Amino acid sequence: MGARKKEMADKRKEARKSTAIAVLNNCPSSPMKMRLLADVIRGRSVTEALNILKFSKKEASGKLEKLLRSALANWESKNEGSRPEDSNLVVSEVFVDGGRMLKRIQPAPQGRAHRVRKRSNHVTIIVDSGN
Repeated sequence: MGARKKEMADKRKEARKSTAIAVLNNCPSSPMKMRLLADVIRGRSVTEALNILKFSKKEASGKLEKLLRSALANWESKNEGSRPEDSNLVVSEVFVDGGRMLKRIQPAPQGRAHRVRKRSNHVTIIVDSGN
């Protein structure tokens, strides 16, 4: 490996030490409904985001809160000895992608059938220290 390539790899490794990632696959709610909450917590501090999700009335907030707690636990396992309260953690990225779609048939008038698409989504949360 060349010197420049090794330096860049070391920089990437050092940058990843302060971040933690959590992924939720095939969550059975539509991506549009999940994106509404994802847009609210993006860029906020972790404690503020947890409070928002805890007191939100939307059904997706429970799943997103659990995923954020998982990302926080991943950060704690990476950075042993430091506390998340002292580190000024921020939800740096949240993105919601469409997952698999279950296709069902619903009866319609005059012998026809309509297709019902039951959507699911994949959610990724990246927590970073906001220093």
